[in-house]
Amino acid sequence: MFNKGDMAVYPAHGVGEIQSIENRVVGDLEQSFYVMKIMDTSMVVMIPTTTSSSVGLRGIISASESEKVFDILKDRDVEIEAQPWNQRYRQYMEKIKTGSVYKIAGVLRDLYLLKVDKDLSFGERKMLDTAKSLLMKELALANHIREDEVEKDIEQIFHN
Repeated sequence: MFNKGDMAVYPAHGVGEIQSIENRVVGDLEQSFYVMKIMDTSMVVMIPTTTSSSVGLRGIISASESEKVFDILKDRDVEIEAQPWNQRYRQYMEKIKTGSVYKIAGVLRDLYLLKVDKDLSFGERKMLDTAKSLLMKELALANHIREDEVEKDIEQIFHN
């Protein structure tokens, strides 16, 4: 359960703030909704409180959990299977849509590693930016630091 002012992650949209909890009548049924403003886009979404966990709405990870994210980013013992970019794109998009910070970290790592060997497609470059942005926002909130500090940490991992 979230309260007004809580920060949360809504899969595929990113980090946002719960601005209010409102009751609305939908059809014949009165439902309670989280009204959430997404930080990146200023988009406002309404998420039924009864189904919020099944749609993947979750709290921001803890500082200790963020260490696991950095471990995933640093892991070089991964094999990226050779497959057409569009197939890879679909797989990565599915992982991002889960909202799992760990899966998003894996996508970011894989795309950075892939970028070393070949030029990424436009879609893959856009996905890399999306994954990076999602991670930077959440890691900054988890560690109470600015996003540009997180970005430096991420860049340092991949440019050593």
